[in-house]
Amino acid sequence: MTHPHQHADPEPAGVSSVSWSTAASATLHCLTGCAIGEVLGMVIGTSLGLHNAATVILSVALAFVFGYALTMRGVLRAGIGITSALKVALAADTVSILIMEILDNAVMVLVPGAMDAGISSLLFWGALAFSLLVAFLLTTPVNRWMISRGKGHAVVHAYHH
Repeated sequence: MTHPHQHADPEPAGVSSVSWSTAASATLHCLTGCAIGEVLGMVIGTSLGLHNAATVILSVALAFVFGYALTMRGVLRAGIGITSALKVALAADTVSILIMEILDNAVMVLVPGAMDAGISSLLFWGALAFSLLVAFLLTTPVNRWMISRGKGHAVVHAYHH
């Protein structure tokens, strides 16, 4: 017998069934590629004296390239073709990378002087490290929610040995 305020069939795979550890691991995997591209873009853009907008665009582009490349590397090892591996990477990482890039670039732009500090400055590196921490902390719950629905990093798990 069910009461009017209870569900007869509880949701089988809700957010609560996905551990924070799983979500954190998926986010850390995504952040690794993101951070490589983000740091590289910030260092190149800052070193070349590019305008802040150009530096952010370069960082975002490289974050997506490295993020997708790391996912594809693992999926390709499972023996699927490059087109299929790209589709898996796009499905697994796009939302996560997008959120991380919005967050970490917002932090870099909003920390006064960080983008203009230069790569030998503690302000530059401190703001960059803080931006990646913020991105990790705020993207983990999103990844947990997506994994619980079979999306995001959940699509990559079929290719892990």
